[in-house]
Amino acid sequence: MAVKDVTKAVIPAAGLGTRFLPATKATPKEMLPVVDKPAIQYVVEEAVAAGLDDVLMITGRSKVSIENHFDRAYELEEALAAKGDDERLAQVRESSELATVHYVRQGDPKGLGHAVLCAAQHVGDEPFAVLLGDDIIDSRDPLLSRMIEVRKRHGGSVVALMEVDPEQVSQYGSAAITPTAEEDVVTVTDLVEKPVPGSAPSNWILIGRYVCDPAVFEVLRETPPGRGGEIQLTDALLTLAKRGPADGGGGVTGVLFHGRRYDTGNKLDYLRTLVQFACERSDLAEEIVPWLRKYLDSLP
Repeated sequence: MAVKDVTKAVIPAAGLGTRFLPATKATPKEMLPVVDKPAIQYVVEEAVAAGLDDVLMITGRSKVSIENHFDRAYELEEALAAKGDDERLAQVRESSELATVHYVRQGDPKGLGHAVLCAAQHVGDEPFAVLLGDDIIDSRDPLLSRMIEVRKRHGGSVVALMEVDPEQVSQYGSAAITPTAEEDVVTVTDLVEKPVPGSAPSNWILIGRYVCDPAVFEVLRETPPGRGGEIQLTDALLTLAKRGPADGGGGVTGVLFHGRRYDTGNKLDYLRTLVQFACERSDLAEEIVPWLRKYLDSLP
């Protein structure tokens, strides 16, 4: 049977953003800027670059500004057009023209697995990508396209894996893996969400990119709350991994990622991301890099 193409992206964006309070009291964490674009726009751009221009965002009650950002802003556009500011006009229109964006509210914050389950009606019986807004993947590293390609050949679900230092593993989901004939492709045999330090199956962690078989919805409906009292996507993927590829959408493959990933999920990593992006921007680097060197030299 032919493997269906992946055409839809799901972006969970219903979290409360408590790590960034008080900034996120009224502003969704996904809308915090990385230089001059909200973090979530980079994620949508990544989905579109991989050929996924049907995007469903799982939002919550306080996330109206996300919808506004990906909508037209006629008054602003008219003001910029009247001033002849074509460059900023194009920037403002860009977000509304990126993709066809849909929205559904999660309601109760019951975890990532529950957020993904909210996409079931929109996705239907098709494979789909899940992109977490905390992780920005450099546009020069086409991870999602590679995952879609692997899914087309192997079926089942595909997760993105990145190797980290042992002391970092307990902050993420960790995977037990076995190699395949392809250097960057592995078979996932076990998954543990935020393992106790020293008990992780490997130093390979799940980063915020998944390509899921629609069978994951059936499993999520039966998955009890796990770590933190939330329904974990990791638990559902483990169930599919244990099924194997011969059993109704089972099997989980991993793509080993060695590229550039920027974490915006906590204050320190968010600040690192801002500095990295600014130093690589052609319109900013000439001034920010010398200033940064001078500032660092001035520190005691």
